[in-house]
Amino acid sequence: MNTSIQNFISKKRIAVVGISRNKNKFGTAAYLELQKRGFDVFAIHPNETEINGVECYPDLKSVSGQADAVFISIPPKSVPPVLKEAADAGFKLIWLQQGAESTEAIGYAKELGLELISGKCILMYAPPVTSFHKFHQVICKWTGTF
Repeated sequence: MNTSIQNFISKKRIAVVGISRNKNKFGTAAYLELQKRGFDVFAIHPNETEINGVECYPDLKSVSGQADAVFISIPPKSVPPVLKEAADAGFKLIWLQQGAESTEAIGYAKELGLELISGKCILMYAPPVTSFHKFHQVICKWTGTF
């Protein structure tokens, strides 16, 4: 496991960008799963104050000083402004969930000086890893892709 991933999962206070009313969206599932795994999570949604009983903050600036890292699970075209917002709010550690990344976003994160994790599923790394994520983790360790 690389040091950026170790650094990210060592943080226990994570802002989650991508929670929605649709419980089948990965951002919502990740929020709930990270919470279940003992992380303090902060839901970020620009248009909602509450989703399914979860308090939402309008932007990353609202949780600056409370959260230590930012997890993003939104469409790739929407990511660059969120990266800028994260940098402006003082965040340095960002996880772009698989499906949220793009060449543009990855390049922009580097320009902003952000420590970025991409191309990986957070649920394979945030302890305790369970179910099929645990099995997938074992496979990745065998193949050297962990």
